[in-house]
Amino acid sequence: MEPTPSAPQPIPPFHETNDATPDKGGGLPAVQYWAEHTLSPEGPKLWQTLLHKSACLSCAWGTGGQQGGFTNELGEKLQRCMKSVESISAELQPGIVPQFFEQHTLAELQQLTSLEADRLGRWSFPVILRAGKSHYERIAWEDVYQIAETAFRQPPERVASYSSGRSSNEAAYLLQLMIRALGSNNLADCSDLCHAPSTVGLKQIFGTGTSTVSLESLKQADCVVLTGSNASYNHPRLMNELIQLRDRGGKVIIINPVMEVGLVKFGSPAFPIKSLLAGSDISSVYLQPIPGSDVALFVGLQKSLLEQGFANRDFLQASTENWQAVVEQAQTTSWDSITQTCGISYEEITVTARMIGTSNAVVFAWAMGITQQENSVDNVRSIANTALLSGNVGKPGAGVMPIRGHSNVQGFGSMGVTVRLKKEIQDALEKLLGHSLSRVPGYDARALIEAADSGNVDTLICVGGNLYAANPDLTQAKRALGRIKTIIYLATKPNLGHFHGLAAENTIVIPVFNRFETPHKTTVESGNNFVRLNDEGKTHVKGDLISEVEFLTELAYRLFGTSPLDWRKLQDTQYVRQLIAQTIPGFEKMATIDATQEEFTIGGRIITEPKFPTPSGKAQMFATPLPQLSLPEPAAFGIPESAKGVVVALMTGRSYSQHNTVVYKEGDRYRGMPHRNCILMNRQDAQKANFQEHQRVTVQGDAGKMENVEVIFGAVREGAALMFYPEVNAIFKARIEKRSGTPAYKRVPVVVF
Repeated sequence: MEPTPSAPQPIPPFHETNDATPDKGGGLPAVQYWAEHTLSPEGPKLWQTLLHKSACLSCAWGTGGQQGGFTNELGEKLQRCMKSVESISAELQPGIVPQFFEQHTLAELQQLTSLEADRLGRWSFPVILRAGKSHYERIAWEDVYQIAETAFRQPPERVASYSSGRSSNEAAYLLQLMIRALGSNNLADCSDLCHAPSTVGLKQIFGTGTSTVSLESLKQADCVVLTGSNASYNHPRLMNELIQLRDRGGKVIIINPVMEVGLVKFGSPAFPIKSLLAGSDISSVYLQPIPGSDVALFVGLQKSLLEQGFANRDFLQASTENWQAVVEQAQTTSWDSITQTCGISYEEITVTARMIGTSNAVVFAWAMGITQQENSVDNVRSIANTALLSGNVGKPGAGVMPIRGHSNVQGFGSMGVTVRLKKEIQDALEKLLGHSLSRVPGYDARALIEAADSGNVDTLICVGGNLYAANPDLTQAKRALGRIKTIIYLATKPNLGHFHGLAAENTIVIPVFNRFETPHKTTVESGNNFVRLNDEGKTHVKGDLISEVEFLTELAYRLFGTSPLDWRKLQDTQYVRQLIAQTIPGFEKMATIDATQEEFTIGGRIITEPKFPTPSGKAQMFATPLPQLSLPEPAAFGIPESAKGVVVALMTGRSYSQHNTVVYKEGDRYRGMPHRNCILMNRQDAQKANFQEHQRVTVQGDAGKMENVEVIFGAVREGAALMFYPEVNAIFKARIEKRSGTPAYKRVPVVVF
């Protein structure tokens, strides 16, 4: 086992990379990718789209809007990244020709990888797969609406939706309005599978379930604690903020079981002279905890803050409730229990706590390494407790900042696409619709799969997303979706769900415009609570596309007519924005955005003084129990005794060129993983089973196994390993965090043999 240093280092103890791994993230390869694509035949259209006044299709960091495609909410230029180009380039593919589905059977399409499915091109006309048929076939719009209308006239508890953040606030608002008007609360969303623990935990603590930090406030921080995030791959423009923070003398604390080279050093094209070639130092401290042990680490940081005199007791007494229980837990939890649980030494925790305690303003940020755990709500609470204990909430430059992965996933939640509807929105919607809404609890994403698997769902509409591939246990997901009578997918490009997530009777795919093509003005919301206005656009696709807004309103009109709303009138998105302003708290400025073109920060969320939108006006703290972590023996997986294997805590992750379940490139150059069927392991773990690097092995979970997997040695802590999502989802069931419904994708016991 590699030695633990006596003090934290920018490069962590488990840092061994392989020969294919570069020495920094970003850099010239990102520029080369830009050059290749912008100078290619698609270049003119790509540049036109990049400059279009619409928000980025990729992550929720939020460029674009009315200030232009390269501009962020503070008016800063050059705010596009390689992921923007990847996502736009994929959308600029030509439309699928009608003959394609005549020539290719469903069985052939089911052999495609995620990358191959995406490369088929754009959906360009509506298609249907009928029960017993071997081919998708084109379908007329009137037939689509007739099937959909019949499907949605089922009992409301048997009707459901699923969505992602790829669409607009207006489409999200119409989706939830239609489903709730039907009498259903089954509004599952992709956030159920990722950041729901953030929403649940933060709402309980601060009275708001989103980031308390604006981009402007982040620029005033002198320390950032980044936990369970690979921002260098998935949110590259956040790296610009970390580079600038380091340049002004600030500190960056990275917490991740994997050493990601881009979080140690990153070359940003936004700073061509000082950063691009040589790279900029990112991590001041890099800690590698045992997967799933984050609560123990943060309780340790709290204990050390108290012992070193850095706890802000005046702030705790004046602005928080139940702080005594949190302090008592930290003080009474032994150091042995903390360090043995998280795998981080006392010395490392002490120096890291001192770094937090001596900073003036600290932002605590995290992504799915925190939220996709069995105790994820406690993870979020423990981070918030640490921020509160050190007095780093309720002032400029400080606070908590969940980093959302999809460009408008937070907007969907704000619009009411959630099974946890705020009472004030519920009251406003009841007034709008003229009747009470159902009080029957709705299905989140995992509950939806379980309900479908039990035969309790008849109709499902999916507005974007890939419900099939995003779930654990793909065998169950496929079986469950196959028990739903009618599934309607609204999508721009094919994904694995369209070929595997098939209904029992009718599977319909509706081709829709993407954000920069839609004929309506629309809005989206960034992860930092900023609302952007998108201009209308035009599509290059030759075919028969429709906007989500038009499809949803026409379907709703056929279901409800004009009472109490004229649903066809809602095809005017300006009118939809008026309703949003009336019914969604914090969105009052939506009423005038068309006239003023004024993009805005949502009210009541950014907290720069110690007053919180809770009943008492104080933050509510919660003690967080340390997790009990263990791994089974190889025999528990039923493998032969003769098969020498090693059990590891597997983390699922995206590759460098990937957006959610969409894969743009086969390999991952930053981890030295040449293809999708690899496992990144610590050399010591591999040697326990006498594995050589590049040897082919079997990886088995509790729902299946993957064979011919290539072993890659990398900078992952001993006892842990990493494989690519969504492919590896096939082999495990994943435990569910009960309070949020989110699966534990980041600590999956598997045996490698």
